[in-house]
Amino acid sequence: MPSRIFGGLGGSLAVDLGTANTVVFLRGEGIVLFEPSVIAINAETNDVLAVGDQAREMIGRTPASIRATRPLRHGVITDFEITEQMLRHFIQKAIGRRRLRRPSVVLCVPSGMTGVERDAVHEATLAAGAGEVSLIEEAMAAAIGAELPVAEPVGSMVVDIGGGTTEVAITSLGGLAVENSIRVGGYEMDDAIVRYAKARRNLLVGGEGAEGVKLAIGSAWPVGEEDEAEIRGRDFTTGLLRRERLGASEVREAMRAPVDQIVGAVKGTLERAPAELAADVMERGLVLVGGGALLRGMDQRLRDETGLAVTIVDSPLTCVAVGAGLSLEESGLGARPRRRRRQHR
Repeated sequence: MPSRIFGGLGGSLAVDLGTANTVVFLRGEGIVLFEPSVIAINAETNDVLAVGDQAREMIGRTPASIRATRPLRHGVITDFEITEQMLRHFIQKAIGRRRLRRPSVVLCVPSGMTGVERDAVHEATLAAGAGEVSLIEEAMAAAIGAELPVAEPVGSMVVDIGGGTTEVAITSLGGLAVENSIRVGGYEMDDAIVRYAKARRNLLVGGEGAEGVKLAIGSAWPVGEEDEAEIRGRDFTTGLLRRERLGASEVREAMRAPVDQIVGAVKGTLERAPAELAADVMERGLVLVGGGALLRGMDQRLRDETGLAVTIVDSPLTCVAVGAGLSLEESGLGARPRRRRRQHR
């Protein structure tokens, strides 16, 4: 991004703390970290053994004394202390040797978060080393990152399909005019494949293996030649390891329910939009971001269901973090400052 947009290095970070991945944007430099939101802990001593890429390689392969886990689910913290440690590691790694003791942080959150959940992620970020925390809705950050005219009096629609949540919103005049947040995303698709393999093939497979199949041949719409992919697991009947090959049509059928929920959220948002904003969206179409934008045929499925033009941004996985980074300079665009609370004794 042009340096004139961000100005000099001011020590501010934008963090997209996602269920699947954490992306950190450093003011003046751009994206400086992109790693899985995974941490490995020694269950006996609570020492951190690995974070990010190294920790992900341990999932499902650790002894009883080591726990490799994703401390967020549906964009919400499930383990406060572990999330704090993971976030501290990411912030320190992003800063590196730069002399930034307690950076100000803009943190992306799902619009459907409750007040208690917002407080938890805010406090975890402060405990991880931030001096000040501002929250911005993921949908707004996505719209800014996609270079939509969010500050203008015109409706722009963005759909952010992440690992744990899907954010759908129509922006106008610097805010979210209509929004919808559902706790369905890429991991629900993985879980659906796991259930399908169990019910149809009598095969117990892990989430990582299911995700591999999704990435290889998964689709939301018939696209070109229907390929096959191998999936490995344990046979429920014999208890032995077994390999199976799943076809693209089977995987699409397995993921039908979560994909239908996402499509339903988009259609529901359009139904709630005022006539003027709906007319703007009909003319301009919608923008698709997040990891789910990379699911083959997702854009065609939405195009068929809504009748809208659908555009996938160039970098769907980092779009939210880039948008939050842009909001560091344009503080009026969605970022809500929340300062450290006073400790009363």
